[in-house]
Amino acid sequence: MSAQPGGRQALTPDIPDLLVQAAPRVVVVGDVMLDGWWHGDIERFCREAPAPVVEVTSRQYAPGGGANTAVNAARLGGRVSLVGLVGQDAAGDRLTGLLEEAGVATTALLHHAEAATTTKDRIIGGDQILFRLDDQAPTAPAAALDELAARIPGAVAGADVVVVCDYGSGMLTGPVHQALRAALAGREASQLVVVDAHDPRPWAGLGPDLATPNAAEALDLLGLGAERAPDRAAVFREHRDRLLAETGAKSVVVTLDQDGTVFLPATGPEHRTWARPVTEKQASGAGDTFVACLAVATASGLAPDVALELAQAAATVVVHRPGTSVCSAADLAAHLGGRHPGHVDAAALAAAVERHREAGESIVLTNGCFDVLHRGHTRYLEQAKELGDVLIVALNSDDSVHRLKGEGRPINPLPDRAAVIGALSCVDYVTVFKTDTPIPLIRSLRPDVYAKGGDYTEQMLDESAAVHEVGGVVRIVDYVADHSTTEVLRRMRGPNASPAESGS
Repeated sequence: MSAQPGGRQALTPDIPDLLVQAAPRVVVVGDVMLDGWWHGDIERFCREAPAPVVEVTSRQYAPGGGANTAVNAARLGGRVSLVGLVGQDAAGDRLTGLLEEAGVATTALLHHAEAATTTKDRIIGGDQILFRLDDQAPTAPAAALDELAARIPGAVAGADVVVVCDYGSGMLTGPVHQALRAALAGREASQLVVVDAHDPRPWAGLGPDLATPNAAEALDLLGLGAERAPDRAAVFREHRDRLLAETGAKSVVVTLDQDGTVFLPATGPEHRTWARPVTEKQASGAGDTFVACLAVATASGLAPDVALELAQAAATVVVHRPGTSVCSAADLAAHLGGRHPGHVDAAALAAAVERHREAGESIVLTNGCFDVLHRGHTRYLEQAKELGDVLIVALNSDDSVHRLKGEGRPINPLPDRAAVIGALSCVDYVTVFKTDTPIPLIRSLRPDVYAKGGDYTEQMLDESAAVHEVGGVVRIVDYVADHSTTEVLRRMRGPNASPAESGS
């Protein structure tokens, strides 16, 4: 594993292996279903109505809902048990078999004679989903809920993390809800609870460590309706206290589909992740993957910002695949290893910038040494990303860092600095400049916005004139006090270190 001394853990390809090594015990309690994907060809319309005839050529099935969360958690390294309800029917048997093949323990999955398994079958003609057939299970019989509730105490005992997946079927009401409340009321501080619910409010009494509403669900919690705001992350930041109060959670992470996520803790720094553009129209279950990875990573001891970035990467893996897909630890490692091979040279970057401009996207440029990555850096880059559509980070070359910072710097050579910065979801491109200022790069790229940290003013920057010359604006983002590379190195080397030893 790669880690920055005194700073943020790097999001590198070996981090997924930490999840496998930790192998946290994960218990998923929730609504389960069987997802079907029926593919076929369309060559004619039926005579009875102007509707296409789909000649089915293949049927594929996958666990859905809470079952998909369980499978993702297992493939990421968790030791997973699933608590849920299915019928004594063919769909229930198929779902159980798929779960067991994926390594999910199903001893707490109740097959009840009076229940029915929920199925959702997509009918696909060519590469287009034509419609979905939902066979929704009726309200679960009281006897089944009582039997399921009796399994709760033994199932959650000793779990490192309990994930509640409540999609509103009614299974998690009444006796099951009461059993969960009772079983988790006196839990150890080390036992985490994650609530992934269409309506998290009924679970506020659990005092979950984390609630994960999507944007529509969070807006509903706030009574703001479903109208899309220009900056949804800003809306949720503004209402952080209300979201925490409504969910009863210590932290809330709101998923924003193509806009990534925003993490809002009761105490400590927030964090923003960013999604990668995708054209796959048949992907399903990325939210389940995100929650599963976040739960496993947090239970494995990763810091919140690292766990969030890892979960965003896992969701990115599955949205690029058709169907109800799963991200394994190996998939995640391969994705992290190939996502940012290093910095982009000037010619390739200039061509990419022109493509983004043609698409009507705005370009944000910032620069720095980024030698020992810390919280001040990540918050600064998140804010810079919010100033436009595409964020380019220009790194000082090693020789340039040495000239600016003095003996012993950089701590980390350029390839390592580029890999760590490039792993952040808010960063779109990393490049390098060898001069002491980025003025030649500014004139070449012509950014719409040039961002710098709040320890500067526009008047202090030699490059401000060049930014205005190319039609851009200079924006100063917030400075995070007591978070600087020099301060990190000073703490590492002790209070008696000289300024030179601290790297200033």
